[in-house]
Amino acid sequence: MNFSLREIATATMVLFAVIDIVGSIPIIIDLRSKVGHIQSEKASIVAACIMVAFLFIGEEILKLIGIDVNSFAVAGALVLFFLAIEMILGITLYKDDAPQTASVVPIAFPLIAGAGTMTSLLSLRAEFEVVNIIVAIIINIIFVYLVLKSSVKIEKVLGPNGLGVIRKVFGVILLAIAVKLFATNVNGLF
Repeated sequence: MNFSLREIATATMVLFAVIDIVGSIPIIIDLRSKVGHIQSEKASIVAACIMVAFLFIGEEILKLIGIDVNSFAVAGALVLFFLAIEMILGITLYKDDAPQTASVVPIAFPLIAGAGTMTSLLSLRAEFEVVNIIVAIIINIIFVYLVLKSSVKIEKVLGPNGLGVIRKVFGVILLAIAVKLFATNVNGLF
């Protein structure tokens, strides 16, 4: 076990930026208003399991089914692009047949443990010890859980106008992340 506070801090910051749970607050509040309830514990645990599993077997799974990391990242960029379009334009593209809860899809995957997160995990694994990345995942999941659990309070503090502004601003930021992820990886496809 090679614990390194520097590696843990760096991996935590990278994952925090990619997961962007603060920027996802408008999406979470919107989903909660559509489905009525978000199971914070379930979403957090499923996202953590997806990330840890992908950390260990992600690259092998992608190779097994013939998908390279660039294709995976471009697909993730497209998902992020459409989520951003929903936020900016106030339209609904994601439709589910009478959803009861929004815990696993789309919160745990692809919002928290999406293509950007998966790609980042593969990059981090090349540089850092696995144990430090797992600690970073746990730290991020605790923060994600706290945001999911307090989404009602956050909504009350911000109010409808504040949420609208945040939704548009983070929609543009999410769109920029999608474009960057796409541009960075699209050349690797050809």
